[in-house]
Amino acid sequence: MNHPIITAEAPILLVGGGEFRHADLTLAQTWAGRAVAADSGALVLLRHGVTPEAVIGDFDSLPAETRAALSPDTLHHIAEQDSTDFDKCLRNIEAPLILGLGFLGARVDHQLSVFNRLAARADRPCILIGREDVVFHAPPRLALDLAAGTRVSLFPLRPVTGQSTGLRWPIHGIDFTPGGRVGTSNEALADEVTLEMDGPGMLVILPRDCLDAAVRAVLAAGSAPSTVRA
Repeated sequence: MNHPIITAEAPILLVGGGEFRHADLTLAQTWAGRAVAADSGALVLLRHGVTPEAVIGDFDSLPAETRAALSPDTLHHIAEQDSTDFDKCLRNIEAPLILGLGFLGARVDHQLSVFNRLAARADRPCILIGREDVVFHAPPRLALDLAAGTRVSLFPLRPVTGQSTGLRWPIHGIDFTPGGRVGTSNEALADEVTLEMDGPGMLVILPRDCLDAAVRAVLAAGSAPSTVRA
């Protein structure tokens, strides 16, 4: 059995090679005090004045000068090409939550690949932070403290059903599927929105200013008694 590269009892910040605002980094650091880079994310972190405690990836996009500027002990080269650097990081970080910066807003194919891994690695809770949105995979049960009128979008990556409270359009009885019914542009009616999904595969997309609510909800879901998903 392989041991994770990073183990933590608090949220971990994971940075990819995409650009982001320094304000987003500052916001993420209010929850995650330790930073890990996915390949060229190390260069982005250094530009923001942060030295990653670990760099994980195949290093095909990590500049030689950046690699030379880092301690060899922080470099974790995984040469196989059957998985993305994001996936390599997810499976090698064991933490109650990963906050991902630099994975949204650039190439669409990269974003789709990242979304795919969110669903495939549902056992590794991760919230992606973008300029406009935060995106994460729905745990079996989720309770979000949101202001009335907040946009709540649900997008399935596989067939999935569920139940909700506090949404303008309840999801009970809906068969969600990537090529069929999706749940974008729903809306919170009350202070609390609850979701209960019958299996993995549903992404939750909220406005960026809901990051704190999303972090609290995902952490609480992770500390709840475990359940068997369909």
